[in-house]
Amino acid sequence: MDTTGLERTLEAIVNETERLKEVRKAELNQGDWVLVTTLNSTYSIRVLEEDLYSISGGWFDREGLSPLRTSITGCTWGGSAIKVDIVAACGLHLEFGNRVVTSPIQNVCVMRLGGEHLNN
Repeated sequence: MDTTGLERTLEAIVNETERLKEVRKAELNQGDWVLVTTLNSTYSIRVLEEDLYSISGGWFDREGLSPLRTSITGCTWGGSAIKVDIVAACGLHLEFGNRVVTSPIQNVCVMRLGGEHLNN
C-alpha cells in the first residue's frame, strides 16, 4: 500500500502546527472573551469555566440559539485532523461541541477580564 501522499499530508500538518498563531484553551481564564472572525461570520466566545463557553454570533445567531453554552472541540484544517488544545487559530476551522464547524478563521482577538487585548 502506497502511503506517500498520506505521510506528506501528515508531515505538512505537523509542520504547520509549529507556526500557528493560536489561542490555547489553557491560556484563557473565566470571564475572558475571544472574538473570532471567520470567512463568513463573527463569533463572540466568553469563557464560563474549563471547557464551557457561551457562544454568540454566526450560525448560533442564524439559528436563534445565541447565546449557547457549549464546549469547543478544537480546530481543524478542514478535515478530520483536529487540534484539541486550542480555541482558535488563523487559517483553521473552529469546531464547537455541538459539531458546528466554521469557515476558515481570518482574525482572533482575546479580551482579558482585566482589560488586556491580544490580537492574532
